[in-house]
Amino acid sequence: MKTLINPDLKEWASLVRRPAKSVAQLDQIVDEVFDNIRKKGDKALYEYTEKFDKANLKSLKIEEGELKNSSKKISKKLKDSIDVAFENISKFHKEQKEKIQKIETTSGVVCWRESRGIEKVGIYIPGGTAPLFSTVLMLAIPAKLAGCREIILCTPPDKNGKINPAILYCAKLTGVTSVFSVGGIQAIGAMTFGTKTIPAVSKIFGPGNQYVTAAKQRAQNFGAAIDMPAGPSEVLIIADKNADAEFVAADLLSQAEHGADSQVILLSTSAKIIASIQTELKKQLTKLPRKDVAAEALKNSLAIQFKTEKECMQFSNLYAPEHLILACDNADELTKKVVNAGSVFIGKYACESAGDYASGTNHTLPTNGFARNYSGVSLDSFVRKITFQKISKKGIQNIGPAIEEMAEAEQLFAHKNAVTVRLKKLKK
Repeated sequence: MKTLINPDLKEWASLVRRPAKSVAQLDQIVDEVFDNIRKKGDKALYEYTEKFDKANLKSLKIEEGELKNSSKKISKKLKDSIDVAFENISKFHKEQKEKIQKIETTSGVVCWRESRGIEKVGIYIPGGTAPLFSTVLMLAIPAKLAGCREIILCTPPDKNGKINPAILYCAKLTGVTSVFSVGGIQAIGAMTFGTKTIPAVSKIFGPGNQYVTAAKQRAQNFGAAIDMPAGPSEVLIIADKNADAEFVAADLLSQAEHGADSQVILLSTSAKIIASIQTELKKQLTKLPRKDVAAEALKNSLAIQFKTEKECMQFSNLYAPEHLILACDNADELTKKVVNAGSVFIGKYACESAGDYASGTNHTLPTNGFARNYSGVSLDSFVRKITFQKISKKGIQNIGPAIEEMAEAEQLFAHKNAVTVRLKKLKK
């Protein structure tokens, strides 16, 4: 990690900028893959899977028997752990269901809102070097609770054409409708346009690398909604002089190991704690199986010493991190100053891994500064809110004259007349 001391305010904008490929380059690749999928359908998916995943598939769809058999391929200990996470995630998201509240805005006029699950959703699960089966729980559980009728899952196969059994187990556990062995841009394209095998969906969820993120954003031009632009993972930690250097280093590395394009940021007013954490990073890094990946991510990462805690919070809000850890004695107080963040972890024992797996909150969060204008995935992400109004004779008489006056002022006389004919009939 590069260490900076009291960077000038003018430098902040460049410091919060994430390393990224040029948008033009990404869009060109996405357009090429999308065009191929529209023209060739499943054939294009097989070709891209062989090209990018080195897998020669006989079928894209995972059969029901393989889903059922997945429980035999993972340990009881892992299944028990998944069950703990399943219960906590379900409990947290179940409480997000909105109670219907009927509001009488005027005597005789009653308005309310009801939620309806999006009928067909697609969830993308990154595979490759780190098959994220936990993301199946984070996306399929709220989708099921929301009442989505069809839940499509796409994930890349390994070079033998196999899907990690833990992903399949979680898919079966959560009630995913169909699982397909396809990843990357081509998976997003398949769920956007539909092919003979993979149906088009209304909304696409799930994290991914910059290619997947670019594909999701492009999919919006073709009628598919997305959860958010969720790209490479990131964490920002504010550590005070009393922070536990071992804990903080472990948290930084837990994000760095996601991928070479991940980014971790450390902020503190204490030069001593920054130095201690840097020492711990080197020590812990050597023991990680994914040390090469984490080391590459650390090259794009920063440790910044500020003069005041206030500056730390201001920088954090400008950066708008996916994960924000407050490793400070006054962490509870600092939460009041959080403006932009995907998910916040309070105190020295609230490791980011807890949110990734089993505390109950959702780990599909906005990255790349999008926490300024996007929320993380929740039950609301899988529903549409439909408004209703019921108006009685008395109700239309009460608000009718105001509607007529406003419609006439906007010169929308058919709007006015829709009220006038009712009021006239009621007078008779």
